[in-house]
Amino acid sequence: MSEITLTDANFKKEVEDYKGVAIVDFWAAWCGPCRMMGPIFEEAAGEGSKDAKFGKLNVDDAPETAQKYGVMSIPTLIVFRDGKEADKLIGVQDKSTLLKAIRNK
Repeated sequence: MSEITLTDANFKKEVEDYKGVAIVDFWAAWCGPCRMMGPIFEEAAGEGSKDAKFGKLNVDDAPETAQKYGVMSIPTLIVFRDGKEADKLIGVQDKSTLLKAIRNK
C-alpha cells in the first residue's frame, strides 16, 4: 500500500513541509461513504504514487488537523501543493477525479 497514515503529530512533517503534491483523505471508521471511498483511494494511490504522496487522516484520531482545514463533512479529500491547500473535494469521488486533481497543475 502506498498510503501513509497521518496524525496531528506527523501532519506538518508529512504534508505541510512536503515539497510536491500530497492528497489527504479525511475519513472516519464509522462513516459509510468513507468506507466506499477507501478502495478507490487505495487504487488511485497505486496508480498515482509517482505524481503525489497519498495519506489518510482519521478525523476521530486527529481532530486538530481536521478542524484546522475546516473539514465538516467526510470523506473530504484535500490536495496540497508544496504544503498549501490547492483543492478540496467533498464526498465520494471516482479514481479519475482523484488522479486529475493531483495532476492538475
